[in-house]
Amino acid sequence: MGTSARPADGAITLAELREFASFPSATQRYIRRSLDIGLHRRDAMKLWSRDMVEEASIRAQARIYGRLDEIKAHVPDDSGLDQVEPFMAPLVTVSAFDLGQDRLASFSAYRFLYERLLGAGARPWLPGAFCAAASLPHLHPEKRRLLLQSISEAAATAIGWSNREPTFYPEWVEKVDLSKAN
Repeated sequence: MGTSARPADGAITLAELREFASFPSATQRYIRRSLDIGLHRRDAMKLWSRDMVEEASIRAQARIYGRLDEIKAHVPDDSGLDQVEPFMAPLVTVSAFDLGQDRLASFSAYRFLYERLLGAGARPWLPGAFCAAASLPHLHPEKRRLLLQSISEAAATAIGWSNREPTFYPEWVEKVDLSKAN
């Protein structure tokens, strides 16, 4: 039984890799940086900061992402409304920050990042959090329109969600000097 599940796992990982590759390079960079900050993988300031503006952005993101553990602890296990507020309110705030950085230009990029930051249990709540954050007035009206148009009807009205955890977590890749490769 275990061997028959392995090829499916590989196909799923490949699909996740392809999805990530379909994002613009700035989105890919922001997702990798965000995962380093949110999952405490490495020193994001040292790795990702290219100038003082980016330093300030990373500091702000680290401060906002300080709420991720609280959000993860409150992922509702069902659709009971009594569990929604302690989860959704901070999730919308963190999501609004990320959408305001102009690097996540679609629901698919947002979902890709947040499935990894929060886990599969948060998946059913991501369309609502995305729509709430994308509707907030801190975003330019044209940006709000583009973000809200990026969520498909299927994603917004899904009747069920996979509980399978993501398998591909993109990371920093060192540049290779091709002139020295031979």
